[in-house]
Amino acid sequence: MSDRILLDRMTFTARHGVHDHEKRIAQRFEVDVELHADLQPAGLEDDLERTLDYGMVYETVRTIVESTTFNLIEALAEAISHELLAGFPGLDEVVVRVRKPDVQLGGPLAFAGVEIRRRRSP
Repeated sequence: MSDRILLDRMTFTARHGVHDHEKRIAQRFEVDVELHADLQPAGLEDDLERTLDYGMVYETVRTIVESTTFNLIEALAEAISHELLAGFPGLDEVVVRVRKPDVQLGGPLAFAGVEIRRRRSP
C-alpha cells in the first residue's frame, strides 16, 4: 500500500521516563504518525467518511501521550500504534515515531527517539 496520511511533529507535554525527575517534571514529546490506508475512495468521492479523520487520530495520540505514563518511549509508541489500529478499521499499517527532545544523556543531543511499524493482524 503506497497511500499514506502523515501527521508530523505533534508536540505534547507529558511525564514519561525511567527516572524520578522525568515522572515529576513534564517534558516535551514529539510524535509523528504515518497512516497507511487505501485513500483512493476518499479522493474519488471527496468524502470524509471514506478516509481516516485526522482530528480523531490527533486526539487519540494526544490522549495516550498526555493521560498515561510509561517508563519507555518504546512502550508509548506501542500504545499509540495499538490504539490507532484498533480504533480505525480502514488503517492497514501505522508507523509511529516518538522523540524526546529534552532528554539528558550527558552531552549534546538533538533528541532520543524510537520508530516502530505495525500492521493490522490478518
